[in-house]
Amino acid sequence: MDKFLIVDGSNLFFQMFFGMPARIVNGEGKAIQGTLGFVGALLKIIRKVEPTHILAVFDGEHENSRCEIDADYKANRIDYSMVNEKENPFSQLPDVYKALDYMGINYIETTNCEADDIIASYALSFCDNSDIIICSFDSDFFQLISEHVSVLRYRGKNTMLCSSQHIIEKYGIYPNQYAYFKSLVGDTADNIKGAEKIGIKTAASLLRTFGTLENIICNAEDIDKPSIKKSIIENTERIRKNYELIRLEKKQLLPYDKCDLEFINTSKTTTEVLKGIGIK
Repeated sequence: MDKFLIVDGSNLFFQMFFGMPARIVNGEGKAIQGTLGFVGALLKIIRKVEPTHILAVFDGEHENSRCEIDADYKANRIDYSMVNEKENPFSQLPDVYKALDYMGINYIETTNCEADDIIASYALSFCDNSDIIICSFDSDFFQLISEHVSVLRYRGKNTMLCSSQHIIEKYGIYPNQYAYFKSLVGDTADNIKGAEKIGIKTAASLLRTFGTLENIICNAEDIDKPSIKKSIIENTERIRKNYELIRLEKKQLLPYDKCDLEFINTSKTTTEVLKGIGIK
């Protein structure tokens, strides 16, 4: 079976840009730490996964339709248009794109949706005939995990490949319940507020009892603990809105056919790639 590696490009790039120990410049004084980190990490991921197909997906600069659902969605994110070039990760993004071109890896920069939506659409479109590995630290992708979909969280020697068993053991729920779970507890990373009094243990217990978010809402009167019953009833609108923000579906057009994403591993090193694009 094919192995299709889908890289959450923005997630990996930001992880590397801010995770490098210091600002690194080349002989011309150009900052390259983000590009260096991204290329090095991606090559290690490729060696680990040995994919037959690869796609990298990046978030473009455009209006976010989820903000129409909730104006506070991701309102806590930094506005990098106000950040000077030396500290701005986007100043190195063109070199990352050059590196991907050099390695023969196709990429997408979104124009009307989030990277998550494109990644989900690819994963759900091809999981019947491919093993899908989503490389990202965004836990929203846990809801997509299935027999043929896993989530790789890259962290050097501590890299973890998350399967259904990981979700069951860590949260006490199934992957297809994860979007319900986050709708209840919220997500500080995306500025999504959960329901009061409902933490991870309570959310998992509710889902084990009622199965789905709608079943929890519709059967709130049957919840034993008064404070939890009250929270569900009072936060019904918020919980449903959260689910609209968090759920991922197969609804985006796919810019590339799968056959366009075949990958030939030429075993290049990070230094070779950076030299190849003229920044080393």
